[in-house]
Amino acid sequence: MTVPPAPTVNAGSPGTDRGRWPPAAGPGMYVGRFLVAGPGVGAYRVSSRSFPNRKVVERDAAGGTTLTVVPTEDAEPTDNPYVSYNCLRTVGGRAVIGNGSHVDPIAEKLAIGYPARDALAEPLLALDYEKDDYDTPRIAAVVGAESHVGTVRRDALLVRAAEEPTLVATYERDSPGAYEFAATTAADAARAAYDADFEHAVCAAGVTTANGVETAVVNE
Repeated sequence: MTVPPAPTVNAGSPGTDRGRWPPAAGPGMYVGRFLVAGPGVGAYRVSSRSFPNRKVVERDAAGGTTLTVVPTEDAEPTDNPYVSYNCLRTVGGRAVIGNGSHVDPIAEKLAIGYPARDALAEPLLALDYEKDDYDTPRIAAVVGAESHVGTVRRDALLVRAAEEPTLVATYERDSPGAYEFAATTAADAARAAYDADFEHAVCAAGVTTANGVETAVVNE
């Protein structure tokens, strides 16, 4: 049995693997699910070749807003555990966004007073990358006046301050990198993520926190 290497924890300031993006990404590149987070604004997009029939819905939640990725009515039944999950939860004046079940424990840790960096790092390390055919990374962000992004891959755990709009994706761009993102409203953020020039857009969610937490979704 081959034992995968233990993740490397890399938390703090941006490193040399951060560069403004695009230029390296070509038109139509498939990056899978991705998120963008910066001070006061964030967005998450589902991009999928295998399970395109999904949408984001708002669910009742005590003390905040929860947005959930769910199959559409015409989707074929599946027992894949990674198809449906909470992709956004609001906590006080902040929000957590991400591509899987780790969003919930991150939000819970924020709610009991964990710093954003630690609230990201502990659940990502505990849940690890997705155990699918592609070892898909888990990605997440805490969006607020000071935002942080994180990812756990097969080979690393990265958590970084997002002092400017920062993108991390499950494929191709699986390290956080600066990204041009000019949205100032939740609706603009969701739309900008959905319309980003990456293949197989399915649905998107946006959030802003400057004047109270506002959320928006795009399902098309």
